[in-house]
Amino acid sequence: MRIRQSIKLKKPLIHCITNPISINDCANMVLAVGGKPIMAEHPLEVSQITAVSNSLGINLGNITDNRMKSMLISGKTAFQNKIPQVIDLVGVGCSKLRLDYANKFISECHPSVIKGNMSEIKAFCGMKSDARGIDVGACDIITKENSDENIELLRKLSLQTGSVIVATGEIDVITNSTYTYLIMNGCEMLSMITGTGCMLTALIASYISCDNILEGTVLAVALMGICGEISQHVKGTGSFRTELIDNMFSVSDDIIIEKIKYKLK
Repeated sequence: MRIRQSIKLKKPLIHCITNPISINDCANMVLAVGGKPIMAEHPLEVSQITAVSNSLGINLGNITDNRMKSMLISGKTAFQNKIPQVIDLVGVGCSKLRLDYANKFISECHPSVIKGNMSEIKAFCGMKSDARGIDVGACDIITKENSDENIELLRKLSLQTGSVIVATGEIDVITNSTYTYLIMNGCEMLSMITGTGCMLTALIASYISCDNILEGTVLAVALMGICGEISQHVKGTGSFRTELIDNMFSVSDDIIIEKIKYKLK
């Protein structure tokens, strides 16, 4: 919980280059945990903005030529200045454009965290995936039965890239190749509103700004699941979205400790 308090005290500047579908919710999530969001994406200013930021969040959803150019500029600036950064591999399982771009970005920018669902991560690793648009395919879902083989794949990817790897799903897996966390928090309603994956990327960017990459990532993933659980008993999806942001702002350390469900492998 030291990381939570550090973010609230220091109010880090979090530069997010994300898609217009979820940009407002991503900014509000950063604010909810104590950070200060900036959502700049013009190619002529992003390097300067990234250089004065405390972390960078990159999201491949709804990409455009300009945003692709800006993300690469920002990613290189973050790497050169040792600024933590996370990339969300949205849609690389269904788009060659995004897959090729992700490979280029990761090889040149060396992000601190690589995030995706298991279909996206398999596609990035050059494996056959069962991606359904931007969603994980049924054959790629992490289960108790296939968790060991998927964990091994994620550990290898972490070793290869030097990044913390996050595979999201009913069971979230986070690994730096040495330590692997399985997070079992969450609820179905998180998949019923737009942009919760993007919001999680913004949360990861916020919490890795303290430079503790693995612990910051674990905290972000667990918090999204826990806040989803305590927000789900509402009238509908619109109310859920509001409750999710409210609970991210107000959830106590005691509730987190009580409700977190994880295994260390």
